Amino acid sequence: MSHVGVPRGTARKRRSVALLATGVLTIPVLAGCTSDSEDPTSVAVPQDIAPASRDRVADGSTLNWAIDAVPSTLNAFQADADGATTRITGALLPSLFPMDAKGEPRLNPDYLESAKVIEREPKQVVLYKLNQQAVWSDGREIGAPDFVAQWRALSGKDSAFWTARNAGYERIEKIERGKDDLQVRVTFSKPYADWRSLFSPLYPKEVTGSPGTFNDGARTTLRNTAGPFRLRSVNKPKGTVVLDRNPRWWGDEARLDSLVFRAVEPGKRTDALAEGTVDVADIDPATANSIALAARYRGGNGGPPAHGPGAGITPAAALRSWALAHGSDEEAAETARAAREETREAVAVYAAEQKSLSGFAVRKSLEPSYTQLALNGESGPLSDDRVRRAIARTLDRQELADAVLKPLGLPAKPPGSHLALAGQPGYKDGSGALGERDTKEAQALLADAGWTPGGALRSTRDTKAGSEAEKKDEGEKPAAGEKAADEDKDEKAEKAGKMDEKAEDTEKDDKASREEGEYTVGDDKPGSRSSGGSGVTAQDKQPGGVAGAYAPVGTAAPAPAAVKSRLGKDGKPLSLRFVLPSGPGSQSLRTVGEKIVAMLDSIGISTQVTKVADDSYFKDHIASGDYDLALYSWPATAYPATDGRPIFAKPEPATDGSLLVAQNYTRVGSDHIDQLFDRAVAELDADASRDLLKQADARIWAAAGSIPLYQRPQLVAVDKKLANIGAFGFAAPRYQDIGFTARQAAGPPVNGKK
Repeated sequence: MSHVGVPRGTARKRRSVALLATGVLTIPVLAGCTSDSEDPTSVAVPQDIAPASRDRVADGSTLNWAIDAVPSTLNAFQADADGATTRITGALLPSLFPMDAKGEPRLNPDYLESAKVIEREPKQVVLYKLNQQAVWSDGREIGAPDFVAQWRALSGKDSAFWTARNAGYERIEKIERGKDDLQVRVTFSKPYADWRSLFSPLYPKEVTGSPGTFNDGARTTLRNTAGPFRLRSVNKPKGTVVLDRNPRWWGDEARLDSLVFRAVEPGKRTDALAEGTVDVADIDPATANSIALAARYRGGNGGPPAHGPGAGITPAAALRSWALAHGSDEEAAETARAAREETREAVAVYAAEQKSLSGFAVRKSLEPSYTQLALNGESGPLSDDRVRRAIARTLDRQELADAVLKPLGLPAKPPGSHLALAGQPGYKDGSGALGERDTKEAQALLADAGWTPGGALRSTRDTKAGSEAEKKDEGEKPAAGEKAADEDKDEKAEKAGKMDEKAEDTEKDDKASREEGEYTVGDDKPGSRSSGGSGVTAQDKQPGGVAGAYAPVGTAAPAPAAVKSRLGKDGKPLSLRFVLPSGPGSQSLRTVGEKIVAMLDSIGISTQVTKVADDSYFKDHIASGDYDLALYSWPATAYPATDGRPIFAKPEPATDGSLLVAQNYTRVGSDHIDQLFDRAVAELDADASRDLLKQADARIWAAAGSIPLYQRPQLVAVDKKLANIGAFGFAAPRYQDIGFTARQAAGPPVNGKK
């Protein structure tokens, strides 16, 4: 499915994906969630994968798994690698320390017998002892030459290798063979706490050994692999990547014969599931709701189908389900069906769809990622940390989390850390460094920064005709002043007659601008222009006359109440550009955005909302800094000292005057935060390193450039007969254990093979 977010680190290119649409989901609360008596800030939401022992999983069959698109590259260390690259290579290549269900890295015994720091002084040395059975698909053993080749490609010393990152590899001084090629000694020039992040995935030396094979050779094929599956084909026109069992795999044999990754756009996944094209797909709440309704109404009472999946769905049950899904009721739907032939056809189609969807279950958990409100601190009002903190303390984060997660039956505890999520060992709620929601304190911070109610109005000198200041400027000419006053009165009377017409035009303009995807919130009250107060409201008019017609000469016309409540400074309103994605899968982000707009409006901050296409959201706005406020996501990581630093590092000026921001798209940072990251990544004591990261997180909160709002939901449609697959949460899939609990040929045949 799609979501607006970016991967941590730069091994994967920024990708624009849309957040799950908010909707009422008629599925029960996640089984296994924490109870009210447990501390939800320290317990992870469990994965939901229908676990089953391997002896209950049938041998054979083909599984079709939906991905957004066939990846542009199978080299995970290139800039255009994406989530599909990660998913596919996870089944093909060694991962030495995959994440477990708690978000911690765990040694993978399929590839390693052991790996540990054997020396700390004078330099850190890590000794890897490889599984003696581990071999590449061509029969060559996995060994020291593969480690050496990958280090040289990713160290950053040879620019001929087009790499997206070198974090950690640049700290390696040398790699040596131990007693044999199955022992690898890695010596670091500087201590590196996150050494477990290296060599995952591990590529064969045939890929990393030269710039040509690294840059181009691994984009569309991997001839040599070392996972439970091997690559059979990549077919971009058909949108498929096909994997087969690896006959040289030494671990637990894969239960599936074939694993097919099939490109299906998020908006077309309901149809793909109903048609049997895919067996597993990330979905949005609308599709999840359809699946839940199909399960609820099959057989008319939620019971099992009479003859096979969905066979017991009666016309009445389908009608009721269709009515609920379309926001109606049975009677209204029956009337519409009787009146219109197309409605009857729609019900029939929906009934057929439900028969197919009733064979699927919705697996749900929380993704290891969080959505944040980003505040661009490079320039403008948000360059003042008092304004950023005021906005942060105006937000009701609990309300925002509830809006996205409660309808899905998922826990809605706002994240308390930028560097870890609930359940991970390094998690601690550091939001206290910023402070709780307090609109009065927010208003005090804004006032201290010079932003006051009515501050957007012109000063007295600028708005009073015939004032003493003006007379002084004109050389004390009373006659001329009186003449000016008379002319001013006539001019006001003439202009006031057109005010109502102008207000009507304003309303039309505002409506048109909203439809075009850009509008201003906060100054669009009836009778006021979005520019901040040239309109006239009903209460401003005098009986029998026009606004200001009977005011003393030299008195400014009263400003509309809405304008008086707007915050401003030196005649300028406090107005912020809020950029949101416009794609069909981004409804939840827009819903959250609307709530944030209302919260800011309540304290007098105007927002100019601009909706842009998903494919340009990051490139043209977030990365380039063309925004004040924005919503996007960061995935969690087991290595926050490494992966978190480029996200929160202080931007550095470039020679051309621009800022080098790495992945810090908020442009907010400090030397102190950088120093804490540097100390944490060099601290080999895990507890001490985590303490330093908690200090860094507290300062990130206080800087108020990034405000975590909620952990992202994870909804996956899975064939009910499948086991060990679904909403994985933190954990990496164990591909060899995935399969059907009853032998079958799922989905369409692959090259004639069932």
